[in-house]
Amino acid sequence: MNKRVLIYDDDQEILILCKTILAKRNYLVETHTRCDNILKDIEHTKPDIILMDLWIPEIGGEKAVTIMKENPETAQIPVLLFSANAEIKEISKKIKADGYIAKPFDINYLLESIKKYIS
Repeated sequence: MNKRVLIYDDDQEILILCKTILAKRNYLVETHTRCDNILKDIEHTKPDIILMDLWIPEIGGEKAVTIMKENPETAQIPVLLFSANAEIKEISKKIKADGYIAKPFDINYLLESIKKYIS
């Protein structure tokens, strides 16, 4: 069964790039440019992992991850923060994300990070 990846980023080019890379490796990928409906998105998509940009319109990535990690039905889904923010490591720990991928990122590192959490 193909693994599902849910990606949130306000940069359409990043979404297209990631979706193309992951789809070629048989991941099912859904993308969103806003995260204000994160719990509904998760219910619909049933992702195995989430990549979350920090700087995203409406509630922002930090708040979205906090909402899902505080919900017992979604807390176990791995989340990787996905950002160019210089404090990504500290923010990741603070909001209990499972890890992070600093932008700009290496494609192999992206794939290895995802595989680490959903193998």
